[in-house]
Amino acid sequence: MRPEVAQIWAWLDTVPDPEIPVISLVDLGIIRDVAYEGETCVVTVTPTYSGCPATRIINLDIDTALRGHGLSQIELRQQLSPAWTTDWLSDKGRAKLEEYGIAPPQPAGGPARCPRCQSTHVEKLSQFGSTPCKAQWRCTDCLEPFDYFKCI
Repeated sequence: MRPEVAQIWAWLDTVPDPEIPVISLVDLGIIRDVAYEGETCVVTVTPTYSGCPATRIINLDIDTALRGHGLSQIELRQQLSPAWTTDWLSDKGRAKLEEYGIAPPQPAGGPARCPRCQSTHVEKLSQFGSTPCKAQWRCTDCLEPFDYFKCI
């Protein structure tokens, strides 16, 4: 008996992003589709950007998780168009990023907000953060540095 697609989505929602382990691949918005083609479970993934170094690990983690739940016929497809956007982050994912100390991207390109004190009095220190999808910022109120998830 094959699991329902909704069950597979629930399993994938427990697979953490390898670079930001507090957010699931589903909350990150990179799992684009789950469907069956015959007896094969097809999972479509859109990386955060085409050169993301974590793509191989993400695919391995998806495959491992699904095989751990008894699926044996799995196909992972990469979909580059439309390109991933930070708009695809779930509200739950944005909240988890902030709790972890990473400022989530603001809707409509709004100003960054300090994940510690919520101040919008912040400054960008560097376009380059701990991973390619983050920049380094600092709050000018509490003086704490923090990663800001870049708007894409």
